[in-house]
Amino acid sequence: MGTLKTEPARTRLDLLASPVAAALAQWPVEAPVDVDDVLVAPIDATLADTAAFCAAYEVGLEVSANCVVVAGKREGEIRYAACVVLATTRADVNGVVRRALDVRKASFAPMTDAVELTGMEYGGITPIGLPESWPILVDSRVIATPHVIIGSGVRHSKIALPGPALGVLPGARVVEGLARPA
Repeated sequence: MGTLKTEPARTRLDLLASPVAAALAQWPVEAPVDVDDVLVAPIDATLADTAAFCAAYEVGLEVSANCVVVAGKREGEIRYAACVVLATTRADVNGVVRRALDVRKASFAPMTDAVELTGMEYGGITPIGLPESWPILVDSRVIATPHVIIGSGVRHSKIALPGPALGVLPGARVVEGLARPA
């Protein structure tokens, strides 16, 4: 985890977006990952973008995960999904993601929509605490990673947790080949 100074996320709600804090408060006792294994670390908000963050905090791209919000339209209805991929890869938006959403065309959701609908800051969006109706598509490489670093809903911190935890979030679906090498 590089030079990050982590502590249990539920003890530092000031480092989390409110939807993330709410999701941690409702973390199921029977979950395969204990809520206290979800850690948070403060960071410099100006270094929240993946490349800058990894360089500044000595975190490998292979353990840094990104959560991107994707949208597509079908019969006048906009469908959203979150895609969780390692920083060494890119989500296959117009292939795998488009088919998962069952839309003709998919693209990254506009920043204003992503921020408004998630209640999180752009550049810090995380799959923990997303709207319940959204599918969370998790690339199989993410859950194969023992520990990953991902956004916390805000730009001034990051969450560290076991990769497999992301595959068992409510609404999560592990997808083989969701991402391609960057």
